[in-house]
Amino acid sequence: MIKLLQQPAYKPAQTGPEADAKYKRLRLQVFIGAFIGYAGFYLVRKNLSMAIPSMAALGFEKTELGFVLGLNAAAYALSKFLMGSVSDRSNARAFLPLGLILSAISMCFMIVPIQYIGAEHKGLAILVMGILNFLVGWFNGMGWPPCGRVMTHWFSVSERGTMMSIWNCAHNVGGGLVGPMATYGAIWFGSWFFGQNSDLYFLIGTFAFPAAVALLIALLAFILLRDTPQSCGLQSIEAWKNDYPKNYSEKNEETLSTKEIFFKYVLNNKFLWYIALANAFVYMVRYGCLDWAPSLLTEKGIDLKSAGWVYFAYEYAAIPGTIICGWLSDKVFKGMRALPTMIFMGLVMVFIALYWAFSSNVTVALIALIGIGFFIYGPVMLIGVQALDLAPKNAAGTAAGLTGFFGYFFGTFLLANTLFGWVSQHFGWNVIFMLLIAACVLSILFMGLTYKEERYLVKKK
Repeated sequence: MIKLLQQPAYKPAQTGPEADAKYKRLRLQVFIGAFIGYAGFYLVRKNLSMAIPSMAALGFEKTELGFVLGLNAAAYALSKFLMGSVSDRSNARAFLPLGLILSAISMCFMIVPIQYIGAEHKGLAILVMGILNFLVGWFNGMGWPPCGRVMTHWFSVSERGTMMSIWNCAHNVGGGLVGPMATYGAIWFGSWFFGQNSDLYFLIGTFAFPAAVALLIALLAFILLRDTPQSCGLQSIEAWKNDYPKNYSEKNEETLSTKEIFFKYVLNNKFLWYIALANAFVYMVRYGCLDWAPSLLTEKGIDLKSAGWVYFAYEYAAIPGTIICGWLSDKVFKGMRALPTMIFMGLVMVFIALYWAFSSNVTVALIALIGIGFFIYGPVMLIGVQALDLAPKNAAGTAAGLTGFFGYFFGTFLLANTLFGWVSQHFGWNVIFMLLIAACVLSILFMGLTYKEERYLVKKK
């Protein structure tokens, strides 16, 4: 492993009032760094979905762009799983900013195949777009695992649901800004680069402007983040808060080998597999609604600027919904994650039905997407928390990586992007909505398989 990513050595642990004050200060600082840093990844993540309506006028079709969009999810799925193992043995302070810098650079270069190769050489353009979007997804996979590492080392299990629900809103803050940035970045900077050729203004707003902002955020994240309390001369979070989970041991503080992480703590845990399957269908709904909203709404006669704000509303509605869901799981359901996930997915299904019935009405469509956004991100977050709860914290990145792999490879790449692109092209949006409702039902069924075991573990703790 290159020296930049090596974990910092543990220092002798300090105790007493000064150490307590330092602990509190660094917890807040690290949390802010993880929040801002992860939000930065979502500025350079799914930008292509905002560009698809404008690219149709340049000669690109939804089916081929859906495949390119899906390559991002496929790469992210593989990266989150594999890089999760690397992050468990890396310095989170360096790992996260490095991934964000590489994501931003790759996203900015998406301009090249669209503008300079173009639909006149469509095969080559799609190939280059696919490679770049694959790289964007791969480098984005370096975002969640170090954040999971930071959150499990700086926050104890009894506060983790609430704290991670707040932190998880970072991707809504970042993702929700993509729509307005695409709109206003084009207005502010498009003429600087393309003069009177307004058909290309979207390239700056969608790709270059968010990439520039992401580079600044990477620097800020590096300044704020720290790896573990022990690397800062502090006790483990369990010792400091006297809050030890049922499966805690001193070995949780050691760096495990890749073999131990995968075969002892992750791959032989059937409940991780259940929540991974549930996650695939949750992500099918999440990105099936989000990625195709601009295309669906513009086809229904809603202008692209309004569609961008719908995208914004979908993401920002998730912030209170996610926090409420996390608080409920900690305080009302006493650390259980399956039951609130199932309830929220049932409510998502209600709003999908509303979206289906009134997608031509911008006001009702906005209300429906706000409802979906409000309820879908709680399950997204809680599945990640449940993965952390079911594995020791020195295998947290890999456990979350397994659920993430299913969510992004199967749920997003194969279903929400590739399948939905083909279905919308050949069968229309009604079939898409039927598939979304089926996905809600399946996610509830698979989460139900974890309910008894989770209830047992919570009672035993």
